[in-house]
Amino acid sequence: MPRSSFILNVFAACLVALGCGRANASVSADRSALTGSVIFIHPDGASAATWAAARALYVGPDSNLNWDLLPAVGVYRGHMNDSLTATSNGGATTHAFGIKVASDAFGLTAGGDRGERIVDEQGRSLSVAMQALRSGIPVGLVQTGVSTEPGTACFVSEADSRHDHFDIAAQLIDSGATVLFGGGEKHFLPVGTKGVHGEGQRPDGRNLIAEAIDRGYTVVRTRDELLSLPTSVDKVLGLFAWDATFNDKPEEILKEKGLTNFDPEAPTVAEMTDTAIRILSAGGERFLLVVEEEATDNMGNNNNASGTLEAARRADEALGVALRHLADNPQTLLITCADSDGGGLRMNGIALAPGEDAPRSLPAWDPNGAPVDGANGTGSAPFIAAPDRNGRRLPFAVVWSSKTDVSGGVLVRADGLNSQRVRGTVDNTMIAELIRLTLFGSPDGPAEPLLSARN
Repeated sequence: MPRSSFILNVFAACLVALGCGRANASVSADRSALTGSVIFIHPDGASAATWAAARALYVGPDSNLNWDLLPAVGVYRGHMNDSLTATSNGGATTHAFGIKVASDAFGLTAGGDRGERIVDEQGRSLSVAMQALRSGIPVGLVQTGVSTEPGTACFVSEADSRHDHFDIAAQLIDSGATVLFGGGEKHFLPVGTKGVHGEGQRPDGRNLIAEAIDRGYTVVRTRDELLSLPTSVDKVLGLFAWDATFNDKPEEILKEKGLTNFDPEAPTVAEMTDTAIRILSAGGERFLLVVEEEATDNMGNNNNASGTLEAARRADEALGVALRHLADNPQTLLITCADSDGGGLRMNGIALAPGEDAPRSLPAWDPNGAPVDGANGTGSAPFIAAPDRNGRRLPFAVVWSSKTDVSGGVLVRADGLNSQRVRGTVDNTMIAELIRLTLFGSPDGPAEPLLSARN
């Protein structure tokens, strides 16, 4: 079905008037700006409260996570064109394109038949990733959920619905991105075809893994294969689980099924990030890497406190990998944020009198009716934080406000090239603008004629 196009250059003034253009606060154009690489890490659903609880649990309230070491800080403003709370697909589309869209959008202005393509006068996608690929800049996508998750897939694909997994998976391969890491092997293989992790589910008979190999992709499916990848590979597709690399269910259900929060056989987001950076930077040219730890959101939406905090720790390890690359490559922007607060996690500290032990179990509900989690779910013992500066290990509970995404409390943090522009209030549209400024020297994208994308 033909789809009308949404051309930014022509309709920008109209869009602002309609409330779906860039926010008033934006990144100013500067063609003399230094350009370099960009690493955008998106711990989906992680608010400042998520990081506070993860800090207490893993390093203690007086110590620092890698997240704490990022010097530039701004308060994230994440509303959509039709909602004050972002969806993962609407938020990712805004991050990829730099405009306000409807909450059901996936790489388009809206979902269903209301959506229009976001393109230039020549009909080319204005996603920062597609602009980079057309300019010959290598792009990598790292995802701990299924590879078709919007937090990464919206950067190189568009769909009427975020549930169009089979079409989105095909577009991932069609994009020509240099690195594609994630789960969701089931979306790449046809029904009846056995993969490494399970049987395919595609109803159209297409074997996208075979197609990827024909297009020059090296395909890996295990942690060992990932970690042994040479940096000389041209393009690589990694599919490390049949579905996601984590089990996003409440703690009680996971215990009943004998499952852990994360698949112990799958690579961590830090391992995928490290390998992606090695491959993307091997040629010495600038690159764009988009990384999403999806479990911080999915676990929060299932009110699984231990899974959410474990996911935050894993995302923090990926930030550590990026910081180490930045130390040796200062012409790099490292930026991180969520698009909303998954489940509204809040840490509730438990005061102890001198010599008093932590309670052996927690109530299932807060006095106001909010659900409460301990270290092993409802009714379990509290989390015990790592030692504070006085050596005390204090207990805490996690209280949930929702099983959906809520607004507020999200921060943008950054380090490296152009990170000084992250300050005050940062609208979600500014993520794409800052990526463009760093890759191309302008928040509007490349000034020169675009090169052919890598094949």
